[in-house]
Amino acid sequence: MSLTDKSLCRIGVFYDGTYFTRAQFYFYVDRGLGWLVFTPFHELIEFFLREKEQGYFNYRVVYAGWYQGLFTTTQSDDKQRRIDRNRHIDLIHAGVEPKFVPMSQTQGEKGVDITMALDALQVGLEGKIDIAVLVTGAGDFIPLVRALMKNGIRVATVYFEYESKKSKSFANERLLNVSNYVLNINEYENDRKANNTLFRGLFRQQETPVKHW
Repeated sequence: MSLTDKSLCRIGVFYDGTYFTRAQFYFYVDRGLGWLVFTPFHELIEFFLREKEQGYFNYRVVYAGWYQGLFTTTQSDDKQRRIDRNRHIDLIHAGVEPKFVPMSQTQGEKGVDITMALDALQVGLEGKIDIAVLVTGAGDFIPLVRALMKNGIRVATVYFEYESKKSKSFANERLLNVSNYVLNINEYENDRKANNTLFRGLFRQQETPVKHW
């Protein structure tokens, strides 16, 4: 492979929206650290993969998608609609494509994981990324990891691991085992100084959001 072929490591980030949103509320409400935002989160991912995936000159998130169920107007109130709108604006500012799925009145979120898997496969098979980053802890994505890797796309699983009186998060062990790289965001908090600085830079202060789960 020539030097020009290795000039840029193209990273695609695929967000399990509900999983990430719960982490946002944990850090803001339970920990009081601030609101977890996307742009520094992408910078942390680029930093992590720069250490793991040697040989490129630059590392950049070139695609990002957000996958989550969306309440209808009859299922939500003004507070719910306000937080949905604020999240949508945050996604747009960070260059993350919102891929909302209508929320089922009887089954809640339905089809979100399939939508995320199909999008990740499409982006990967079209040759637009070198590494797919899955922000999730769900074992349902194991077949996606294997399909991406079968087609030459390396996979990193980025997850949160915490437990409080109000919430809990972890990652499926089998998902971690099949991934090329794994990053537990919470470990950065107590890591060496450089990583701790990156962790602290993930948050901004803002009005307390309304919890809706």
